[in-house]
Amino acid sequence: MVRRAFDTLAAGIGLVVLSPLLLAVAVAVASTSRGPVFFRQERVGLGGRTFRIHKFRTMRVDAERMGGQLTVGADPRVTGVGRMLRATKIDELPQLIDVLKGDMALVGPRPEVPRFVAHYTAAQRRVLEVRPGITDPASIAYRDEGDVLARAVDPEHAYLDEVMPHKLAINLAYLERRTLASDIGVIFATLARLVRRRPHDEGPRADGAD
Repeated sequence: MVRRAFDTLAAGIGLVVLSPLLLAVAVAVASTSRGPVFFRQERVGLGGRTFRIHKFRTMRVDAERMGGQLTVGADPRVTGVGRMLRATKIDELPQLIDVLKGDMALVGPRPEVPRFVAHYTAAQRRVLEVRPGITDPASIAYRDEGDVLARAVDPEHAYLDEVMPHKLAINLAYLERRTLASDIGVIFATLARLVRRRPHDEGPRADGAD
C-alpha cells in the first residue's frame, strides 16, 4: 500500500510538472508524421491480465505490416522525431497515466506483449505477481541490448532464447529483496543511465507498431 501510494503521488506530480514537455512532444509527433499522437498496445500485467500501455507514437502507422513486433537498431519504420524520443525515453512518459490507473508501477518488470509471455516458464511467470513498471533492474543491466540483438542472425530468437530469460532472472532476483528504498534506487539509476546514454544504446522494443 505504501509503494502504491508513492507511485500514485509521484506519477501525479510528474504529469503536472512535465505537462509542458508532454504537450510539446504531442505537437511534434502530430505535425511530423501521419497517425495518432499516442500508441497503445496490449501488454500483460499484474496477475496475467492484459492492459493497454500508453506511449508517444514513434513509428509509422503501418509499421506492423512492414515488420515484426521487435525493433532493433536503425529500424526504418521509426520516424525522425520518434528516434529522438526513443533515445531519450521520452516516449515512455505517458506510462505515468498507466501508473495512475493502477495498471503499472514506477518500478517493476517491464510488461511484455502476450506472444512473448506465452514463452514464460512457470517460474518466470512469477514476475506477473507484481505490477509491471516503467523501469526495472533488467533494463539498466541491458542498456546495450540493441547492440547485442543487432549482431544476431535472428534477433527475435536471440531475444526469446537468450536475452528475455536473463532479464527475467534479473527481475526475479530483484523481487526477492525488493523494498521501497531499492525501488527509489532503481529510479535514480535509470535517470543516471539516461544522462550517460550513448546514441546507439536504444534497446529493442516488442512494439513494432508504436
